[in-house]
Amino acid sequence: MSGLLSALVWLPVLAGAAVLVAGAGRRDALARRLALGFSLAIFLLSIPLYTNFDAGTAEMQFTERRVWIEAFNIHYALGVDGIAVPLILLTTLLTVIVVIAGWKAVRERVAQYMAAFLIMEGLMIGVFAALDAVLFYLFWEAMLIPMFLIIGVWGGPNRIYAAVKFFLYTLLGSLLMLVALLYLYNESGGSFVIADHHALPLALLPQQLIFFAFFAAFAVKVPMFPVHTWLPDAHVEAPTGGSVILAAVMLKMGGYGFLRFSLPIAPDASRELAWLMIALSLVAVVYIALVALAQRDMKKLIAYSSISHMGFVTLGLFVFNAQAIEGAVVQMISHGFISGALFLCVGVLYDRMHSRELESYGGIAAPMPVFAAFMVLFAMANSGLPGTSGFVGEFLVILGAFQANAWVAAAAALTLIFGAAYTLWMVKRVVYGKVISDAVAALPDVDAREILFLSVLAGLVLLVGLWPAPLLEVMRASIENLLAHTAVSKLP
Repeated sequence: MSGLLSALVWLPVLAGAAVLVAGAGRRDALARRLALGFSLAIFLLSIPLYTNFDAGTAEMQFTERRVWIEAFNIHYALGVDGIAVPLILLTTLLTVIVVIAGWKAVRERVAQYMAAFLIMEGLMIGVFAALDAVLFYLFWEAMLIPMFLIIGVWGGPNRIYAAVKFFLYTLLGSLLMLVALLYLYNESGGSFVIADHHALPLALLPQQLIFFAFFAAFAVKVPMFPVHTWLPDAHVEAPTGGSVILAAVMLKMGGYGFLRFSLPIAPDASRELAWLMIALSLVAVVYIALVALAQRDMKKLIAYSSISHMGFVTLGLFVFNAQAIEGAVVQMISHGFISGALFLCVGVLYDRMHSRELESYGGIAAPMPVFAAFMVLFAMANSGLPGTSGFVGEFLVILGAFQANAWVAAAAALTLIFGAAYTLWMVKRVVYGKVISDAVAALPDVDAREILFLSVLAGLVLLVGLWPAPLLEVMRASIENLLAHTAVSKLP
């Protein structure tokens, strides 16, 4: 299907421009309908990536390649493997959900809000599909702009501080990645094709320097301890849709970057420095989970929860066996569903009470029984309950880690205890107990629109939890190929 990836990258950008033009002059209803129509069409357009994907090969598929800037041998090159396909589908699905979730909540600059998400969708798909390093870098940096605007324009009282902090952290980390890409361009004889960089024989010291340059970009995006401090601020100030995309898609780009660049380009350095990555991951898994326990703001609690769960991703990547890496990728997809759903649940409550503080709630199961059922399900999934998607990824990572080091696996398994502690503590305070006020007693239950997007995510959480095979099968060949590549030393 030639041109499918280009369509998925550029149609959202053009759709965003169309929504901006059509929604000018406060034509908010038209902007909403157009955004929903475009996002649904783009999601449907992305489905053939999965249905037509050949899971038996690790080769890049749906490829497109044209010379872009001939003087520097820069190509417009796109393609996907079994790791990128689920992430693109996650992006297109959650964009639809964000449009539906913001249908009533966003009342100012509606056209601009919807357009920002559509444009960002195309740029994020570009990150997952780029096969040329310059193209990847441009998409990587460009997607920061719509999110910066979403936080800065539609965010909370401290939105400017949070937006600037988000932008500076992610931009500064990426500048070192650019230096590494320029070095690889020079070493490869003038090629920015990522596959050519994978084949380069590099001494250990250059590999280590390249690894740390990529680490600066990808660790900030995950985010890993100790460069995680921008995330809670960004989540607390972002509107609900911004928090959903930030947690569900943007954080995954750090893990994807490690898989696409760090491991295959610097495999020897990756193995040499695996102890550092595992140590930082375990700090995130354990320490950040304890920090989550101390939070009083539901959004901040879920934000710290995201950092802890993403620690599982980086842990799985640097254990260097198939089960752990498969678990890490499943964890990325699962976390997209669960964290997105939890932020949407907080958004549903905030739309009604205009508060995210735990003290403002209590006993909402009485006035909002349907909502309470959804929130408890997502909380259980966040705790890693068997039968939900949250269990599959974490179990595979722990199983893979156990094969490498039993103590590492035991430390990682602590998050199942801590995750249950802070999540169930939140649920107990918010959902159960006595109704604490007349305002809570008067809360209306979820409407049909809210039931729709929460049901979609609940179905996916259960589907992946009960039947993960379709997701595992699509990525297996790509992960085995990656492991085979990293097992061979590139030292000259």
